[in-house]
Amino acid sequence: MIELASKLEGELFKLYVLEQTLKPLGYVIGGNWDYDHGFFDYKINDEVGYQFLRIPFQAMDGQLDSQGTTVQIGKPYLLSHKYQIGLDDNVHVGNVNASFNQFAEPQDPDAQFPEEYLSLGKELVKEAEEALQS
Repeated sequence: MIELASKLEGELFKLYVLEQTLKPLGYVIGGNWDYDHGFFDYKINDEVGYQFLRIPFQAMDGQLDSQGTTVQIGKPYLLSHKYQIGLDDNVHVGNVNASFNQFAEPQDPDAQFPEEYLSLGKELVKEAEEALQS
């Protein structure tokens, strides 16, 4: 994980405004959100695992599934997940369990971030800053 300095850190926005601004730029709300915090993820690459720019946010009033929620942006960071190739040896057999455990666990959930994408990550932060501060 590589933290990136950003003018957005600490800024308050309506979640709806963030979605309307960042989604057209290629961001999605990461699947690991909770009712009080979440992440906007921009997938940079997926050749050997996945590399993301992640912009975290925290609910300041209400919950993320409530209309009109204000969120505060945290420090953006670059994240790399490297997934194992082949079968996951930790999957348990059984029809019900196999239905839920069909994906391989990460080989390294905090893998080394490829140097060649570092400048792209910084450019993406700058693009998000410009879009949200205009």
